[in-house]
Amino acid sequence: MEQDEIYLIDLWRIFIREWKWFVAVLVLTLACTYAFAHLVKRQWEATAWIQIAQVGQVPSGQDLKVEPLQRVMERLQLVPFENEVVASAGFSPNSSEARLYRNSLKLEPMLYAGSLIRLNVRAYSRQQASQLATATVTQLQVLHQRLEALPLKSARARLDQIEADLQTTMADRSRLQQAGASKSEGAAGSRDVQNPMLASLLLATKNEEIRNLQQARSDLIDRLGPTYTYETSMMWPVYVPDQQAFPNPTLTYGIGALLSLFLGALAAIARSVARRAAQP
Repeated sequence: MEQDEIYLIDLWRIFIREWKWFVAVLVLTLACTYAFAHLVKRQWEATAWIQIAQVGQVPSGQDLKVEPLQRVMERLQLVPFENEVVASAGFSPNSSEARLYRNSLKLEPMLYAGSLIRLNVRAYSRQQASQLATATVTQLQVLHQRLEALPLKSARARLDQIEADLQTTMADRSRLQQAGASKSEGAAGSRDVQNPMLASLLLATKNEEIRNLQQARSDLIDRLGPTYTYETSMMWPVYVPDQQAFPNPTLTYGIGALLSLFLGALAAIARSVARRAAQP
């Protein structure tokens, strides 16, 4: 305990004796911190939430998403894709804005929220950050529109076929009903339906086919509706805080103050050691 008190007293004497070095280094470090905080380019960070496109009617066993979540994340980090994004936003792929975009791009899958992707990207202004985040989603949306074109075309063709089959079946039922209602042998449709029991059986079959086709049409329409089928888009508008992301004034000056105290103390101790070494 006594050794600790003596050591602290000696350390305090060093600071008293070498206070000029301590203050000089402290002031110099604070000045560098101030210059850094005011001269470095400011950066703002935009956040966007991406919902991956989905086609509700696909072959059994296939994912409804037009592209798996992990593949989308890999695609977003490809340099050619990123170059297309910055080009669509009006920047050169070799510009400082493009380099900052590539270096700051962060992706986080949000599986608990329905396979969303949270995207963070930085730029030298709030407008640029929002513009680049929007351009990223737009570029991905264009790509996914090409991928979902074929499944959508197939699903709509199937819907058209169901509609045509339904109309044909309903026409057949109407013909059978007319034939059953006719009592004369020369009435239209009597050649096809001679036995009333057979006519009743065929009519019941047609009614069942119509119910099945109507159910299939209803299910397919629901699957192609906005609940199950939608394009790649942003779930919410891009969010860019008013305060810059870098440099953070509070964090910068806090680190600068701690660093200045540490370097000032180090300079005072180093000067004291050098002075003692120089003494005969």
